Amino acid sequence: MKQLRILHQDDHFVAIQKPAGMHVHPPEDPRHSIADDQNCLKLLRNQLEKIVYPVHRLDRATSGVLLFALDSETASALGRQFQERTIEKTYLAVARGRLPQELLIDRELKGTGEAQTWIRCVGQVEFPWPNERFSTSRYSLVFAYPLTGRMHQIRRHLAGAGHPIVGDSVYGDGEHNRLFRQHFESRQLWLHAHSIAFNHPVSGERLRIRARFPSSWHPIFDAFGICPWESPSGQSPMRTG
Repeated sequence: MKQLRILHQDDHFVAIQKPAGMHVHPPEDPRHSIADDQNCLKLLRNQLEKIVYPVHRLDRATSGVLLFALDSETASALGRQFQERTIEKTYLAVARGRLPQELLIDRELKGTGEAQTWIRCVGQVEFPWPNERFSTSRYSLVFAYPLTGRMHQIRRHLAGAGHPIVGDSVYGDGEHNRLFRQHFESRQLWLHAHSIAFNHPVSGERLRIRARFPSSWHPIFDAFGICPWESPSGQSPMRTG
């Protein structure tokens, strides 16, 4: 059975690099099942030979850093940090169109309440690919910092702003998804959970854990002419509270 890449491990929690296409845990509906090799919770339990507790979720299609607690007390402590919004998450995404250098999307999402996402554009490219509206196709490479934690928040916010994430089959643009599939030979969602920062549940030390960029992103970086990285401070541009 496959092994998950461990980014950090101590006596209290473990951080892994979740591959795109894998579930964090089995579906809650018992009528649906998934293979063990698509279940991060099952794989990690077998790999560590101990019980692990999922602390948060990533969409199946999203890759990146994912936390599991090694005991129920740590799971509760980390869960409180998510509720109190002291955890900082940084995502990398490819979005349709040209975004401004900085953008705060402050828009309530139906059924979830207030939601804020800070966007920082780090690269733009224009490909000679005609689409139904223009003779070329433009895209932006962005860091996204969700200041609230709503379901599909980044995907829904960027789509609502007219800049859907490429590869998003739910909120995205089918034509641009098709163009990327043709030219980059990948069906993936171009959204990657790049880093997470939080206070260690026991020592209180501020930690920042980064996931590697999957190899599938390398042609994207070549196309944009940049390999993005976070600012030297490692902090999101805006914080709530």
